[in-house]
Amino acid sequence: MASLTRKLKTYLGRLIRDIERKIDNPDQTLVTMLERTKRIHCQQRNDSNKLYSLDAPEVECISKGKAHKRYEFGCKVSLSVTHKNNWITSSAALSGNPFDGKTLSATILRSHCNTNVEVKEAYVDLGYRGHDYVGEATIYKQDGKLKQLTRAIRNKIKRRSAIEPTIGHVKSDNRMDRNYLKGADGDQMMRYWRLVGIICGN
Repeated sequence: MASLTRKLKTYLGRLIRDIERKIDNPDQTLVTMLERTKRIHCQQRNDSNKLYSLDAPEVECISKGKAHKRYEFGCKVSLSVTHKNNWITSSAALSGNPFDGKTLSATILRSHCNTNVEVKEAYVDLGYRGHDYVGEATIYKQDGKLKQLTRAIRNKIKRRSAIEPTIGHVKSDNRMDRNYLKGADGDQMMRYWRLVGIICGN
């Protein structure tokens, strides 16, 4: 695999140099593509902010942490649903692949603005450890401290997993598994490659 990667990089370097030799006055489109191609040619396996697509440079690598599908490529989305009926109360595309915990405050505020209902409890997964929320709502995480909570709260925390099929239906049934709109603005309008969710109770 490593030898094949080196061979592809060699071919790519030859192609870049060949184009630069033969085209004296490239147009802006070609200049942009050459810059992106050189970036791909130079980047290493462990580099951060890598370029994954020539046509969509805003695409990010998102680690899912699941054995069958470790990574997805696209734009992270924050999603909140109601606790009992799984009504989606807010969603937003998050460019830059931010840490989940840094999005909790904005998600709760967005849910409150959309529904005009104050969020009193939020049930989140371990991705929200070290979150940025400082409001009046109580945040419950699926961690090892469940035994310290009441049975009613434990049942509500277990209910949080109900957001997973909601995410799946949003992606598969509502044509949000693939974005055909170009650029970061297109991500804001449609792209839901990976949804990071919380369940709100009131």
